[in-house]
Amino acid sequence: MNRASCLLLLVALFATAYSKDYFTEKFEDKSYEDRWVQSTAKPDLGAFKLSHGKFYGDAKKDLGIQTSEDARFYGLSAKFDEFSNEGKTLVIQFTVKHEQKIDCGGGYVKVYPAGTDQVGLTGDSPYHIMFGPDICGYSTKKVHVIFTYKGKNLLIKKDIKCKDDELTHLYTLILNSDNTYEVRIDNEKVESGKLEEDWDFTAPKRIPDPEAKKPSDWVDDEKIDDPTETKPGDWDKPEHTADPEAKKPEDWDDEIDGTWEPPMIDNPDYKGVWKARQIDNPAYKGAWVHPEIDNPEYIEDANLYLFKDLGVIGFDLWQVKSGTIFDNVLITDSVQRAEEFGNETWGKTKDPEKKMKDEQDEVERKKEEEDRKKSEAEQATKKSDDDDESDADDTKSPHADDEL
Repeated sequence: MNRASCLLLLVALFATAYSKDYFTEKFEDKSYEDRWVQSTAKPDLGAFKLSHGKFYGDAKKDLGIQTSEDARFYGLSAKFDEFSNEGKTLVIQFTVKHEQKIDCGGGYVKVYPAGTDQVGLTGDSPYHIMFGPDICGYSTKKVHVIFTYKGKNLLIKKDIKCKDDELTHLYTLILNSDNTYEVRIDNEKVESGKLEEDWDFTAPKRIPDPEAKKPSDWVDDEKIDDPTETKPGDWDKPEHTADPEAKKPEDWDDEIDGTWEPPMIDNPDYKGVWKARQIDNPAYKGAWVHPEIDNPEYIEDANLYLFKDLGVIGFDLWQVKSGTIFDNVLITDSVQRAEEFGNETWGKTKDPEKKMKDEQDEVERKKEEEDRKKSEAEQATKKSDDDDESDADDTKSPHADDEL
């Protein structure tokens, strides 16, 4: 190992060693029930159950909490020691598995202020951050990243596509103290940027100059008609013409039926609307860009990322079809630590999980094929029997019954 590699390894080890995990949950057994609080705010909230699902990579490691009742709201939360992310990186990470072929439902987590009423948790409970996938039909398949700022829930202005298959996926939100962020799915970056630009935290820094107007002589037509071209004299022909082969019916009575007119047909000589050839416009100046000025209402906030009283994480969501499994929840201040945690959990079981899923799919495919062939054979036999009965009826003497 060369010197540069050794230095990188030492830096990684140092970062991990001095990172802090504020919350971890692997749902390894039913002891999670001692740490998580079920909301009783509504009498018909759905129940979570401990399960690794129908397919998995490791029966122990892939245990998670699974939604178990259709068409239900869910409310479950856990608290941790209150902390502030001031001057630090904040990483929120967890896995989601929609093995039920979800049609409409949430797969996100919410991080709440310390002291949140967990027993009374509802969709109206104020939160700081909401993050994770949300699917509903074909139109909504996105990753929510919502921050609360001055009492308002602000949605990201970018469209981040979520995974919509039946396998387990790792979702990671990285919030940096320099007011930047990054979203990862399966340890790969899918979006990043500046908080100020991708959410409406404040009034925009720059706005169109209200005094600026496009000059009246500004030419923004890139193409023009060729002035040297003229329409041919024989161009104009009607689109429809009388059918020359049509004849007035012999029984047509003009006094009763009115004046006879031949039906119209498409005119083979019709050439359409004449248009001159397009050429480059020598006066074209390009698209006019509205000048911008500094927005007098803009107020810079260096602490857009900051939440001073983080203390509760929860699943407050709605699902039409249950079966989603949540697992491997982590809140930390180290991206390196989150990567390692993801690799130790999801990373080690994702391939065996897919292998089991593929094997189950193949068994199901063969069963469906066998059932199809069996059904076709039964239908063919029934048709043959029906044909035999029909032939027997046809050969029977028409006086057979009379003879009896």
